[in-house]
Amino acid sequence: MTTNLTASHLVVTRGSTTLLHDVSLSVQSGELLAVLGPNGAGKSTLLGAIAGDFPLASGSVCINQRELSSLPPRELARMRAVLPQQIAISFPFTVREIVAMGRSPWLNDDDDERISAAMQRMEVASLAGRTYQTLSVGEQARVSMARVLAQDTPLLFLDEPTAVLDIGQQERFLSIARSLVDEGRGVIAVLHDLNVAMRFATKVLVLHQGRCVASGNPRTVLTDALLSDVYHQKIRVTATTDGRSVILPDHS
Repeated sequence: MTTNLTASHLVVTRGSTTLLHDVSLSVQSGELLAVLGPNGAGKSTLLGAIAGDFPLASGSVCINQRELSSLPPRELARMRAVLPQQIAISFPFTVREIVAMGRSPWLNDDDDERISAAMQRMEVASLAGRTYQTLSVGEQARVSMARVLAQDTPLLFLDEPTAVLDIGQQERFLSIARSLVDEGRGVIAVLHDLNVAMRFATKVLVLHQGRCVASGNPRTVLTDALLSDVYHQKIRVTATTDGRSVILPDHS
């Protein structure tokens, strides 16, 4: 069954400041939408809004034509899993206990199997007995993603999931995210690396000062002119000999 999320004309305010201005998007099973833009553009605010974590001044978010605000918390948790940008764990939970938290909306007979599968997929099974605080930041990121995988939802929202990872870990992490899409899930990921977005995303949405300035296919949307304008830096999109697009600062 195809799952789709539609956000229409979202406006988010904080005090007298408008953080999002009339932003709309959609994502469905088999799509990876990368949300891009400079610092302060509203990317994390947008992710929080579509996850149901931030109140809307106006607009609506629907999953399978049902308003997010009408969904009971447990049902919503069975539809979408969220990997926030920062995670604070105050108690000495083990890695397995952290991953097991992803099963809270379900509590089924196959919970142990799904927990183990998620840990294997994120290569953290060997860390099962370690407490979260003793892990490196990269290991913590993989454990947090394993919790999201264990939640087993058709939609996943990832806020800068590779920010603390080295280049090898980043590659494996995004490959896993893309494999989830290929398996039929929908993923919305806030990303800073434009080349990662070009490589892994099926579509992109570019934010600037809380507004959507472009959306669509990465190869069509991510142009020299748009990126140079949004990032206030001359940027060039070029092609490698094997046909891949590469985005670079232009110092000419």
